Amino acid sequence: MKKLHHYSISNRWEGNSGNGTSGPRNYERSHRITIDGKPELELTTDNPLVGDKRKLNPEDLLVTALSSCHLMSYLYLCSLEGVVVLGYEDKAEGIMLETEAGGGSFQKVKLKPVIELADATMIDRAKELHHKAHEICYIANSINFPVEVEAIYFVGDLLATKI
Repeated sequence: MKKLHHYSISNRWEGNSGNGTSGPRNYERSHRITIDGKPELELTTDNPLVGDKRKLNPEDLLVTALSSCHLMSYLYLCSLEGVVVLGYEDKAEGIMLETEAGGGSFQKVKLKPVIELADATMIDRAKELHHKAHEICYIANSINFPVEVEAIYFVGDLLATKI
């Protein structure tokens, strides 16, 4: 039986500087996302001419969602397979191509996790589980661009391998 998941958010624009959207430079792009029982998010546009670089933007959140979903899927699979992960830190990067018409699309996201394993004998299986983690990640299954994984593994103070 398939389960449906429902997500509800409230998005409130806070950028009316007095004249609404009377012109492209006459309003701020600030908006606030609220979700019952969770921390609020303050967002803006990625456009440096009218956005606030101190705030998150939707593009940040898309890369964040992919990194977070992969992390959770990967750790879950490792726990099932006996691969003991002691640490995981990802420095994910997204590449978006803006069109001349003003739109754009992501071309790819690269996940670059550095993973600490409990034992060097787990490295091969740890590598294999990234593919399966991608297959079960809800966010990765919802996008139309490639996600690459370039992981580095280490055990204790020893660098184990890089893929």
